Amino acid sequence: MKIYNTKKGIVIDNNGQLFLSNQTDWDKFINRQGLFAAISQEVAGLQADANLQSTISNELLKPIANQEVWASGVTYYRSRSARIEESKDAGGGTFYDRVYNAERPELFFKAPAYRTVGSGADVRIRKDSKWNVPEPELTLFVCSAGTIEGYTCGNDMSSRDIEGENPLYLPQAKSYNGACAIGPCIFVSESPIKSDSKIGIEILRGGSAAFAEEISIDQMKRTHTELVGYLTKELDFEHGAFLMTGTGIIPADEFTLNVGDVVKITIEGIGTLENTVKS
Repeated sequence: MKIYNTKKGIVIDNNGQLFLSNQTDWDKFINRQGLFAAISQEVAGLQADANLQSTISNELLKPIANQEVWASGVTYYRSRSARIEESKDAGGGTFYDRVYNAERPELFFKAPAYRTVGSGADVRIRKDSKWNVPEPELTLFVCSAGTIEGYTCGNDMSSRDIEGENPLYLPQAKSYNGACAIGPCIFVSESPIKSDSKIGIEILRGGSAAFAEEISIDQMKRTHTELVGYLTKELDFEHGAFLMTGTGIIPADEFTLNVGDVVKITIEGIGTLENTVKS
């Protein structure tokens, strides 16, 4: 099932039937261990309302309230290769090969909730960067108990020239206003998301496709539980957290985002996260 945060309240899509939850606190609603069972129990006592489709279409909010967004790096071989290439002149290329093969994954803080946008909102490229790309990523919702309770689409906007100049500039390349988008909903299921689910991206420029590609999430080197285990090893999350799991899709080196581009990230079973690029 899918859950949407809207101006009208929390909308539950259960196999195409729409329900308005009796609960109004997004943080409390999503931050529960055994979330699928809890929502299923609530739906059994609710009345379906087809009119809620217009609420999802016109009154959608970002699926985050007081959670932090974290991210994983170099979890796909393609990402490893791109990072090595972009940072070789700075002498940092071997760092990424070591991270890819190390036991400990690369994890970094991406954004607080107030700096995160949802589907339909604008993402940004840094004014002091000339090489920018979106990174489409399966994003996990982890409750405060440390278990994976849902999934959403994530856009990890990145300034490749800043990161390539020096690996220590990673926070500036990754964390700035409008650099993080998630949505449109949280997909909640009784079992983990299918390992062969496809994640795809399409970048529209002037109405035409400037770039498009997809990859199966089972191309990840690390497991989702492995990444979450390291994230929660020494960190508590009062309201839960979102964890981006890395990207296996990186445009060619000559590609950079332009203001006005529309970025569409789609994951099977979840939906499409759509954002327009602003400066």
